[in-house]
Amino acid sequence: MSRNATNDVPPDILDNEEDDEAVAVESGSDVEFDLEVNPDSVQRGTEVIKQFWATLPNAPGVYRMIDGRGDVLYVGKAKSLKNRVGSYARGQAHSNRIARMIGQTTSMEFVTTATETEALLLEANLIKQLKPRYNVLLRDDKSLPYILLTADHEAPQLVKHRGARKRKGDYYGPFASVWAVNRTINALQRAFLLRSCNDSYFENRTRPCLLFQIKRCSGPCTHEVSSEDYAELVSEARAFLSGKSSAVKQRITDEMQAAAEDLEFERAARCRDRLAALSAIQGVQGINTQSVEEADVFAVDEQAGQFCVEVFFFRNWQNWGNRAYFPKADKSMSREEVLGSFLAQFYDDKPAPRLILLSHEIEDAELMAAALSTRAEARVEIHAPQRGERRQLIDYVLRNAREALGRRLADTSSQQKLLVSLSQAFGLPKVPRRVEVYDNSHIMGTNAVGAMVVAGEGGFMKQHYRTFNMRSEDLKPGDDYGMMREMLQRRFARLVKEEPRAAEETRPDGDDAFPAWPDLVLIDGGKGQLEAARQALSDVGVSESDVALIGIAKGRDRDAGRETFFKPGQPPFKMPPRDPALYFVQRLRDEAHRFAIGAHRAKRKRELVKNPLDEIPGIGPTRKRALLHHFGTVKAIQRAALEDLIKAPGVNAATARAVYDFFHERG
Repeated sequence: MSRNATNDVPPDILDNEEDDEAVAVESGSDVEFDLEVNPDSVQRGTEVIKQFWATLPNAPGVYRMIDGRGDVLYVGKAKSLKNRVGSYARGQAHSNRIARMIGQTTSMEFVTTATETEALLLEANLIKQLKPRYNVLLRDDKSLPYILLTADHEAPQLVKHRGARKRKGDYYGPFASVWAVNRTINALQRAFLLRSCNDSYFENRTRPCLLFQIKRCSGPCTHEVSSEDYAELVSEARAFLSGKSSAVKQRITDEMQAAAEDLEFERAARCRDRLAALSAIQGVQGINTQSVEEADVFAVDEQAGQFCVEVFFFRNWQNWGNRAYFPKADKSMSREEVLGSFLAQFYDDKPAPRLILLSHEIEDAELMAAALSTRAEARVEIHAPQRGERRQLIDYVLRNAREALGRRLADTSSQQKLLVSLSQAFGLPKVPRRVEVYDNSHIMGTNAVGAMVVAGEGGFMKQHYRTFNMRSEDLKPGDDYGMMREMLQRRFARLVKEEPRAAEETRPDGDDAFPAWPDLVLIDGGKGQLEAARQALSDVGVSESDVALIGIAKGRDRDAGRETFFKPGQPPFKMPPRDPALYFVQRLRDEAHRFAIGAHRAKRKRELVKNPLDEIPGIGPTRKRALLHHFGTVKAIQRAALEDLIKAPGVNAATARAVYDFFHERG
């Protein structure tokens, strides 16, 4: 990495063909300067880039362009760092986007790699990690769900999985949504009777659970099915999920017919139900996939400067759902550029199928296929079909992308109008880009949870939602004011520390990243809650000029439409009954209610099923089960003397002492 070179760029790089191609790829079709681009800043940025260019190697790698605040503006990969970075040192023929980026560049960083394939993979990883403003960004980056058939237990488990693949077993997917996974798992349970409970629950069963009674589990926990028969069910499920559905269905059909001939009608009926469940899995198809066994199909559409990438997932000739993504990209970029950048980030944390079908040809398709093949340890092909059944499939996916983007644009337009009406109703100095709503939920002060929901031009921003477990020792049960104060103090103290207000206000013009600071905070409550919130913000150094605060008090009989609004320094006021801004506020408040109550119920459920024995170090499922079998209940274990604990089968003196000390130290 070189930072101190002062050599000028020699004339020969201006005639380099690879540099011309690099600029064309990164700039799009428009190469005219915008009058808003400052020529002086572009010249300064060019001089900075020249200094770094002088000592760069003619080798593959990744480069980062950095602004004066230390934020990464752009991450790019290159077959030759020398040639690619030299292309930015031109004083002309750049697009508006590239010119602005050069003008803001004050430093650069480089990483050399052994091959261009490694550079491509590293580029995708850094883009997802650093989120540079001039790259195409995959904004909805929640990991896709899979089905996992575990292999680390004598009775394998069929579960939904999301995240890193650390557990031993077979993974099937991806599925487009959790709903699609849950639907498939429910059908698989009816078809193969595999357990879905966790290992701890499995180890502590003394009788089969409800799933066994409703014929969705074979009951391996209490040996209702032999180990050999359960292993056969697992083998059938693995074969079905691996694409051998016809053989599995034929085997179950033969078993059903044999049972009927032997007059074992109950067994025949179970086989019939399993066949019906398998047919249900294969029958839910939104599109004919006779020509595609395993593929991901991508189509990109652009309207009004916004992009949508629609993805359909096909496995074992089955449609496993679709999902729309809306990447952030400069409007000057082409569909091909957006799709290529999106693809590299999409497969950064997930394996690729054997076939990837695209609506548009992308640059470096062969390089991308080689990189994905290396990672998947199997051949991966990337095609953009132009005719035949696969082109018809692409057209179908493209139509879905066009419709999804049209719906989003309509929603965004209406959302912007609502935000404008909200700013007018509350007398805000500007239209809010980020609105935060706070509420809390508890029962008689128990399991108290605070909740924050966030809305913006794109609607509810669920990736920014937060919950707060009340942990202040001075907080009295049921103190709504104290809960609101603690929640706001924790939220804004962290915001002041990690995202100073001054830094956000100095962001360059045109930076459309979703802001970290809210322009408007809505408090579910009246004057008391509003005063608690105002005091909390004041305690962490946030003034009323930084964030607008509004309290929402429910109307008489808690009827919607009769809300009273409180704003610091102004008398209470109401909105007209049919005001769109009022309906919008009601939606925001109801979403905060829903999220807070859901978080409270989840916490309460965890507390209800919590077993004190789980908190004792050294007490695993086997010893916990032995104690429960011997004493019957946790309360009996808690009251037992040390001598009685030692006498329990499977419990040694050290374990008995640990259990006794745990309960008696707790009082």
